[in-house]
Amino acid sequence: AIILVHWLLTVWGCMNYMFPASYAWGNFSVLAVGIWAIVQRDSLDAIMMFLTGLLLTVLTDIIHISVFYPPKSNYLSDVKRFSIGMAIFSLLLKPVSCYLVYRMYRERGGE
Repeated sequence: AIILVHWLLTVWGCMNYMFPASYAWGNFSVLAVGIWAIVQRDSLDAIMMFLTGLLLTVLTDIIHISVFYPPKSNYLSDVKRFSIGMAIFSLLLKPVSCYLVYRMYRERGGE
């Protein structure tokens, strides 16, 4: 569910070309690692890499949103507002996802 929600929010955040390609590459590559963590349930490395990637994308999302947010938001189209809103919502949801992934890491035997 974590991967599906973040995939959908990332797709919606990228739909208006407001952010550079690095936003999409960073988020989608972390989600690919998350799929690897789902497939290999006994791997601590996969879940740890997914958690680390989520934490790094929190930082990069803050940078992308702050740098590429338009200075005059009065003239934004509805699609651009929606895209930015979904990117911000994804960013706000990532700490919750990090906590859930950390709990999965602990359940798999991580310390």
